[in-house]
Parts: sequence; C-alpha cells; structure tokens
Amino acid sequence: MASSIARGGEDEGEDEEFEGFDDFTIASSWERFISEIEAVCRLWLFDGPKNLVDKGAECLDHPKNLYKVKSELKYGGKDYCLEFYFMINKDGQATEWVDNLHNIQQSFGVNEFLVIAPLSASGVVLDSPESSKLLSAVAIALSNCGSNWPAFVPVHDPSRKAYIGIQSTGTIFTRRFDADRIGSQVPVRLMHMEGLYELFVAKFASFDYPMNYFKVSFGMKLTYRTPPFDDDEEDVLENVEAEVKESEEVNDGYDRIKVQWDDDCPWAEWYSAEDPIKGFELITIWPRNTCESSMEMAELENASSFDAEKWSLYPLISPNMIDDSDGKFIGFASQLRLLVGALERSFDAKFLEDFVSAENIGSDNSNPAVVIPPPTVRDRVLKELFHDGAQISSSLDLESKNSRAIKGAPLESLFAQFCLQSLWFGNCNVRAIATLWIEFVREVRWCWEESQPLPRMPSDLDIDLSSCLIHQKLHLLAICIKKKNLLNHENHTSVEITGQSSDDKGLAEFDRNEILDLPQNESMVDEFDSDSPDSEGTTGNLTVDAECAVASPDAHKSCPIRKGSSGIVGNMMLLHSFQKMHAPYTQDAPVMTEDMHEERLHAAEVCGDAFSTSGQLERDILSSDMSAFKAANPDAVFEDFIRWHSPGDWESEEIEDRSTGNKEDPDQCNWPPRGKLSQRMSEHGNSWRKIWNDSPALPASEQKPLFDPIREGEKVLHYLETLQPHHLLEQMVCSAFKVSADTLNQTSFGNLQLMKTKLNQLYITLASSLRPLREVQQQATS
Repeated sequence: MASSIARGGEDEGEDEEFEGFDDFTIASSWERFISEIEAVCRLWLFDGPKNLVDKGAECLDHPKNLYKVKSELKYGGKDYCLEFYFMINKDGQATEWVDNLHNIQQSFGVNEFLVIAPLSASGVVLDSPESSKLLSAVAIALSNCGSNWPAFVPVHDPSRKAYIGIQSTGTIFTRRFDADRIGSQVPVRLMHMEGLYELFVAKFASFDYPMNYFKVSFGMKLTYRTPPFDDDEEDVLENVEAEVKESEEVNDGYDRIKVQWDDDCPWAEWYSAEDPIKGFELITIWPRNTCESSMEMAELENASSFDAEKWSLYPLISPNMIDDSDGKFIGFASQLRLLVGALERSFDAKFLEDFVSAENIGSDNSNPAVVIPPPTVRDRVLKELFHDGAQISSSLDLESKNSRAIKGAPLESLFAQFCLQSLWFGNCNVRAIATLWIEFVREVRWCWEESQPLPRMPSDLDIDLSSCLIHQKLHLLAICIKKKNLLNHENHTSVEITGQSSDDKGLAEFDRNEILDLPQNESMVDEFDSDSPDSEGTTGNLTVDAECAVASPDAHKSCPIRKGSSGIVGNMMLLHSFQKMHAPYTQDAPVMTEDMHEERLHAAEVCGDAFSTSGQLERDILSSDMSAFKAANPDAVFEDFIRWHSPGDWESEEIEDRSTGNKEDPDQCNWPPRGKLSQRMSEHGNSWRKIWNDSPALPASEQKPLFDPIREGEKVLHYLETLQPHHLLEQMVCSAFKVSADTLNQTSFGNLQLMKTKLNQLYITLASSLRPLREVQQQATS
C-alpha cells in the first residue's frame, strides 16, 4: 500500500519538495500489485472513453461499439492481463438485446467493466483462493480510485464461460456476481421463465426473506428459428411426396428433378453455389416488466408473440460465406484465386508447350494441382465454345459503365467464354490452361483455313481498343475471314463469267465492292442529275455526263467520263468547269488493333517525315480518296478536293447564296466560286499537293485494297500461336474478373439500390486492382 512520509520543523520547504513520494521499501508484493492496478485504473479514468479510442483502443468485432484496452501485470511469479471494456453509444443510452454481446454483458447487463485473467493457455483461474485474492486486489485499487467499475475473474473450465465478480456501490453494500453456463443436459425447470425466476430469487434466501417479498424487474426475448434445410431433409421430403403420389396412383412417367436454389441465376451455367441462407430467425422482444411470483412468469412466457413490442427477422448466413479460410465455398472467387496462382507460375516458362510437356514437369506430374483433364472433357469444352449457332449478342447493353474501365473481353465474346471455361477446366492450373489454349488456337486456325465464321465474334463492327489485345485479334480475324470469303467468291465468279457479255460482267463488280466495303451500285451506271434536261446512253460502268450539254467555258472539251460517284455534293460547283461536284465512293480505313496502331506510330516517328505523324499514317488512305475523287470529278483540281475533303482549309470569299438564279447560266449562278487555300495548304512543297499529283484517277472499285485480309489473318494466327504464357495469363486474369463481375451484374435483384451500389464498388475496386496488369498490356503492345 502506498504511504506518505512528511517532515516537520525547519525542513518545511523540503517537505513540499518531497510531498507525494511513495515509499515501497516496506510494502509487500501484494501491496505493490494493488498499487500497479491502481495506477493503470487512474490512467484509464483520466483519459476517458473518447481519448482511449483516439489512443488506439481495440474495437471488437461484436458488437461494433465495444472497445478494449489492456495492461500486463506481474504478481507472485505469474503474469496477468488487466482489460478494461467500455462501450461508445451515439445516443448515450445503454443498448439492450444486442446480439453477439460479450458474455459478461449478456449475464449482468454492464457496459463498462474490468477483467483480470492469467496469461496462460486457458486464460482462467482454476484456484479458488487465487481468484478471490485477485478480486480483492482489484476492488481495493478501484476503491482508492473512487471508481464503481465492476471487476471480474474468469473461473472453472473455459467452455463454461463462468465468471465471479465484485462491484462497489458507493455505500456499505457490495454487489457480487457469479455466472456459470450449462452446456448440456439443461434441467427442464431452467428452460422456462418460471424456473429461472425461482433460481434467481433463491439467491436471496440467506437474507431470511420470503420469496414473495421480492419484486423482480426483467426483460424477455424469445427467438424462433426455422428448421435447417439440408440434403437429408430434402430426401425425406422427396420420399414423403413419392408416397403421396403412389397412394393417389398418380404416375406421369417423369422423375422428379432436384431444383437448386440458383437454377435461374446467371452463374448457374458454371457452378451451383451453396445456398447462403440456411434459414431465418425471428426475434420478439417484450418491454421491461416487474413480476412478484413464479405464476406471473409462467403466464408471460405463454403470451402470444403478437403482444411483443418489437419484431426482428434475420437470415441465418452460411458460415462459409463469412469465413471461407478452408476454401469450402466454390464460386467465382475461389476459381479466380486459382487463376491468379496460375499467372504467378506462368513466368516459369517461355512457351506454353513447355507446361504441357511431361518432361518439364518432373516430380510434379503426380500432383493433383497440375493434372490435365482427359481429352473427353477438353473436347466438350471446345464444342461448347465453337458449336454452330454460337453468336455474340449485344453485350454492351449488359455491361456496367464501370466495366469498360477493366481491359478485358466482352461477356459473350469468344475469349471471355474461354476464360470462364478455363476457371472450371481441371483445377485452373497453368498446365490445364496451356493445354486448352493450344487446342483452342487449333480450332481458330481451322475456322480460318476452312473460311468458317468465327463463333461468338462480330465481323462487321469497329474493333474496340479498350478491350484486351487477344479479343481485338480475334475480332480482326473474324473480319479477315469474312473478307476472305468475299474475295474467294469474287475469284470464283470471275471464272464463271468468262465469255459472257459486257453487261453481265458488270454484275461481278458487286462482290469486289463488298470486299472494299462499298455500296453495290458504286461501279454501276451513275444516274444523271435530276435537273439535267436530257440523258445519254451508257455502256458498262462509264457515264457520259449530261452536264456537257450545258454551255460552259470548257464546252469545247470532250465530255468527261465519270466513275465511282455516290451523288452530288449539295450546290457545290467545280472551280475550273461549270459542273456540279460529285462525292466519290471511298475505301474504308484499314482495320487495326492496338498494337498495329502503336507499330505504325513508331514507324512514323523513326522515319521522321515532314508530313505530320497522323498524316503519314493516313497517306495511303488519302491517296485512295484523291484517286476516287478524280474518277468521280474528271475536271477537278486540287482546290476542289480540299473544298470537299477538308473544308477548313478553304477560305471562301463568297457572300451571295449560290442556290438562287439560273443554275444553267454561269453569270447568274455566280460561277466560279471565289476563295483560296489556307496557308498550310498553299505552302511550297505541301505534301497533300504532291500526293494529289501522284494519284491516278481510279474509282475505289478498281483500286488496290487498303486492307489485305489474307496477310492480316495469318499475322493474327502467328500472334495467337506464339503468345508467351504470362502475356496470355495477364489478359485472362483481367477478362475473367471482368466477365465474372458482368455475370453477377445480370442477377435479378429488383430495384435494390444497395445492390447497385455494391456492384459499382466492385467494378471500381477491380479496375483499381487490375490497373498494373492493364499497364503491362499497354507496354507489351508498344
């Protein structure tokens, strides 16, 4: 016990200096132990709950507003831990009937309390004198602090969750606590409120008061649980239904098919998940009441649940949904974890064939984690991927706006389905994936060589550069297959029309137009202007322009032969000929994937031409457009092309509206148009003018195609066949996470806003977590 030593007389000034000095030289170990407890409790009292939380008090999982601080002490050669539990309530009110409370809170209804226990494996005090001495030490320390905190010591076997405790009430009375738990063989009497009341009142028998002298205040909560529904009970129900059917002599000839809870969920195609809901729990709570006899308790226990003050309905969640540390729950999460493990191992080899080869596996060949499924399983997977009629749907409508931030493949695409199949192929190990990929590429090559459409891939849409590179390559190959078929059909048709009339040969132009993505009437006879007075006869795909009949400054020239016109461009007239300007049919820009764009940009930077980088990349396209414009407008000049192709580079000086006046009279139509080229187009040595001078007058149907489907298709197959393992797995991980989230996003959950918020958060988290892999993909394409 702490003691104070004071001095008198002339040393009064020194007394003030040494006032409060504690001398423990004559104190016992038990007194020093009390003093240490007192010092810790004073510190916690001084800080208060709020400061303790700020200083790092541990927040317990259940309940969320219960905190704990602790301090280690020594006494009698043993180590003890003193813990202070306290609650933080927003409304300052004690919370009743909160699930998952601390055992002491459930037993005694306290919010702040101390627990002192030995630092041992059991954490309980088995010796009765030791527990009493510990309680006495804490009680004395709390009394010296002026605190009314209750203190507890865990006793008996840990499974019993038994405590003894003490609390000072600030009067001559002291409150003592004693709690124990009966784990099994609970007496029937204690399973009812009447028996609990009698047990509680019997504790006061030592006061020699009759039992009806006490008024007991209590609260009551009754819990109703639905019976667990498992496979055994389902079999029992099936047997009962079968017996009923037999007794009614009803036999429809069909066996009862077991219906899973998630049969109508979007992931049912890949796996059947464990039902996360094991049942429901209804909790009814009555307000606090006062009872004077066991008979009243019996009546209250039999009261109707409709008389309860509060009802709460909770689902009983499967433990595997809360803690899946053992990996018992099978779903997208468990398989994606295996796929990430395959990515980590993919760096062990340079080629996918190295993983398939048994010589390179060594002792791991017997490991179930690297076993390859049998060929029958592999063939079934390939059949599902490449079966007839498997076409891609409009998956953009199914994707979340946040889904496109993940560089993966669309949900219904061929590579996305390959990734989903890989999750369930074997144990999703790198050997199984390598085997499936090699066979997958062989099937893709077969589609190419046999000119069969690539399933689950569009062949008429622009390539989405935000998707992964493998999906882009497959999309490009689907386009190449379509153009290859058209090219083969054109060659076959050209052989058949040998010896036919020139009029019939014009029909063969249809197929070439499709290869060049042109309308089928592009190479046919161009129609005369609607306002032309007459029309002349035509032969083949050449058109004699009716505008020649109109008087013009160039009337002495021969009538131009126009080819490849798609129609008149408004009221625009040519500069050097009183003729209307015609817009030509042009070839589409070559289809390119992300790595092809990067390759051309890099080549342009290396060449360092004065022509701008973007213009250099479009040189062939620009030359094709100029040739088509010349064919559609034989009397056009470079300035006419600029007015049509790049209006911003033509500085017009016109004021009047050309649409008025006599369109057949150059004077009334204010012809020729007035204006000049912009500064960049009029500079000496301009690249556009040079290309114009070098471009022949050819309609798009007679030009060399800008896109070679045969060469580009073979390049795609070379990329797929030589893809390095880690490049494949990196794109598979991104695509698998993306399509898994997209699959879950298709779940019908009504208009529950919380689910929408959670799914959007999932996409944002995935995009952030997968960003390093996205950067790696971008580096690989550059």
